[in-house]
Amino acid sequence: MQRTVSLTVNGKPASATVEGRTLLVQLLREHLGLTGTHVGCDTSQCGACVVHVNGEAVKSCTLLAVQAEGANVLTIEGVANGDTLHPMQEAFRNNHALQCGFCTPGMVMSALDLVKDNPRPTDREIREYLEGNLCRCTGYHNIVLAIAEGAAVMRGEAPPANPHGVAAE
Repeated sequence: MQRTVSLTVNGKPASATVEGRTLLVQLLREHLGLTGTHVGCDTSQCGACVVHVNGEAVKSCTLLAVQAEGANVLTIEGVANGDTLHPMQEAFRNNHALQCGFCTPGMVMSALDLVKDNPRPTDREIREYLEGNLCRCTGYHNIVLAIAEGAAVMRGEAPPANPHGVAAE
């Protein structure tokens, strides 16, 4: 059975007519063309599909599109301010916290959720929070550094010294 779902995505009204079994990630990618949210595993294990629904991080492969009726959804495409990267996105770039980039949108969205509730996370807290996000390329060291830097900048503090000795662009 087809149903029209209306929601707000990245601050803009959106709607699509979908089958009842359509997942939120499919609505975002296939119906709204927002392909920054990735499908990595289809089993909610990898975290590549994390978006924010009504201010909370959600694996969008676990939520039916119809369950998001009337919701406010934030995807990776809505995080930057125009051409200016969000401090968390900039921190991922500064710390070389990605290689293939497939997991990065979900990692950034999860990181934003973490620092919303814990603006001063320790490395251990960051690692524990990321247990539901998988990266097959980088390991997690640089991702942890990036989240710590992003959190510091979001608090209005100077970023920690770059441990790589590479000047940020």
